[in-house]
Amino acid sequence: MTLASTSNVAIGEMREFAGFSAAEQRYIKRSLDVGMGRRDAFRLWGRSEAENTAIRRQYVAYQDLKSLRALVPQDGSMTEIERFLGKLVRVATFDLEQERIASFSAFRFLYERLLGPESRPYLPSAFCAAAALPLIQPDRRKMLLQSLSEAAATAPGWSDRAPSFFPEHIADVETA
Repeated sequence: MTLASTSNVAIGEMREFAGFSAAEQRYIKRSLDVGMGRRDAFRLWGRSEAENTAIRRQYVAYQDLKSLRALVPQDGSMTEIERFLGKLVRVATFDLEQERIASFSAFRFLYERLLGPESRPYLPSAFCAAAALPLIQPDRRKMLLQSLSEAAATAPGWSDRAPSFFPEHIADVETA
């Protein structure tokens, strides 16, 4: 890939991220800090005891990410898919329960970064399974499931290109 096409991809990813709500953007950045071990999420994102509790719960929920990265199906066997999707749905349900992710696009954006591009074919299934669980309130369940476009649900193939834009906390903007 040329430098120009890599730049265009990164700009496209930045534009997509800019289209998410402020709450989604904040949650994605916090989740990347927790899930990738980039920074101390308590110090950066914990504005209250309730947020610190949510971050603590997120660290626990995200403990499966390391094993999930190793479980991404390679040959598509049912055994591989079952092991991967079961854990992925559990983690995805945690994220959707937080009510900060309001669309499949934001979910996909986050999980492509947490798990890598190899996970893309399985993200619509995991999203639908997690969003349809009774843990998610009915009105929210409807909104989430309607956010999955037909094109995303029926894609004939998925890119194996790794994401190039990983949004981060910016002190002046986040505290303003």
